[in-house]
Amino acid sequence: MRDKSSGELQKSMELQKPWAGFLADLDAALTSSVEVHCLGGFVLIAAYDIPRATGDLDYLLTFPSDVSTLLENLGGLDSKLAKKHHVCVERVGVSDLPEDYDSRLTELKFGLKHLRLLALNPYDLILSKLTRNSPKDVEDVKFLARTQHLEFPVLYSIFEKEMKPWLPNLARHELTLRIWEEYFQP
Repeated sequence: MRDKSSGELQKSMELQKPWAGFLADLDAALTSSVEVHCLGGFVLIAAYDIPRATGDLDYLLTFPSDVSTLLENLGGLDSKLAKKHHVCVERVGVSDLPEDYDSRLTELKFGLKHLRLLALNPYDLILSKLTRNSPKDVEDVKFLARTQHLEFPVLYSIFEKEMKPWLPNLARHELTLRIWEEYFQP
């Protein structure tokens, strides 16, 4: 359940197979705390209960930053854990995000000791899909707008303040947002 005023996830989260085992094994392999900024399908599944599967946990950054290589070695595409659980972690090379997305991250609490997973809030998650705008992204936008009771003016305000000043091909992005506006309930 989401507290609409703060955007904080208020439930204890449970992951299904294969994610529960994968994250438990990954956490057990770590010897110190690691913060991971997560996005993509994993966040949609883990935080927002979208009814679909994904094979990777996409992430933007780790803190400390030098842990990213270790994380990829332990749980990346060709790792032992990935082969065991058939899922992996994968660093996203480039993603267009609002400038202050990190101030709105929400912790996904799975009872892990070393691994601290922080997820994009639903508005930032939608805006992360703006540039690619694939059919799957459009379905994700529809799902989030409907199930999280999001407001288009809030989305557009974040876009204007935190993305519009630096995005190339601004007319295309604004057109996409206007098309997406119909997915939001007043």
